[in-house]
Amino acid sequence: MRAITVDPGTSGAVRVDDVPEPDPAAGSILVEGRLLGICGTDADIVSGDGYGWAPPGRDRLLIGHESFGAVLEAPEGSGFAAGDLVAGIVRRPDPVPCVPCANGEWDFCRNGRYTERGIKERDGFGSERWRIEPEFAVRLDPALGERGVLMEPASVVAKAWGQTGRFLTRTSWRPERALVTGAGPIGLLAAMMGVQRGLDVHVLDIVESGPKPRLVADLGATYHAGDVASLGFEPDVVIECTGHGPLVFEVTRSTAPDAVICLTGISSGSSKVEAGFDELNKTLVLENTVVFGSVNASRRDFEEAAAALARADQDWLARLITRRVPMEGFLDGLRKHEDDVKVVVDLAA
Repeated sequence: MRAITVDPGTSGAVRVDDVPEPDPAAGSILVEGRLLGICGTDADIVSGDGYGWAPPGRDRLLIGHESFGAVLEAPEGSGFAAGDLVAGIVRRPDPVPCVPCANGEWDFCRNGRYTERGIKERDGFGSERWRIEPEFAVRLDPALGERGVLMEPASVVAKAWGQTGRFLTRTSWRPERALVTGAGPIGLLAAMMGVQRGLDVHVLDIVESGPKPRLVADLGATYHAGDVASLGFEPDVVIECTGHGPLVFEVTRSTAPDAVICLTGISSGSSKVEAGFDELNKTLVLENTVVFGSVNASRRDFEEAAAALARADQDWLARLITRRVPMEGFLDGLRKHEDDVKVVVDLAA
């Protein structure tokens, strides 16, 4: 069968290979891969800059962590049947295991020995067929159809909102206005879930035209192009989806008292402490502001994401997928076009 493989240590070393059929040891459920989402993590792996790790004893990694497929075979009693639409959970618990991993909270692994499909020491979903364990497969509402490829990014946002909600229980006050920074797939899905929670949602991005402003408006949210200072209000909740260091610092200076800020993006800039940290520290302390990071997701988050996608306007979700490329076009899929929102790989093309 065909699969997309990469040498994580070599820039641009991605290709379509003929590989053996998936080993039954990888899971008792056999899935026909239909679509594969592409994101910044894939770009980091393909860049060869030290991110991404092949399985032990191998030079190449079968890439892809944003999965979508249909079950071909499932054992009796697994809870799955042929034809079910599924997505795969990405992370696997460490072998020790640490306390969180032992309790199904592998997204909070404490020793770093977890593995991740398509990212860290475990083959991903970028193949015509793949296998998965029943406990790491998530069944999707059939009405989602191909929009199910949005499950993995949606799970990241579901976790971000879930953790944000936990911090908000520290006081009787409840938020009314949310700011999402970045209108990529993660940001748009974060905005969708904020609207589902009944919040007044605002989305900040740098582009002034194209599909992003229209998608935000059609959610019933408000779109802004520019900087945080031009917003004219102080958000109660921020879901930060860019990882842009200067923007993160500006956001922390511009929230309402008792705000909660969730950082889902990872900065690619310098690790040095930026000038102005003392001022930032003072602001966070005096305003009782919570800032926390969130990445990856547990089964609970995947299941909540599936429910949120099922509740969403399906035509709106379909508009997030703006470009499809064949396996051979994976590299081109990493290059963002002006009107791209979400690029996916057609594993059957």
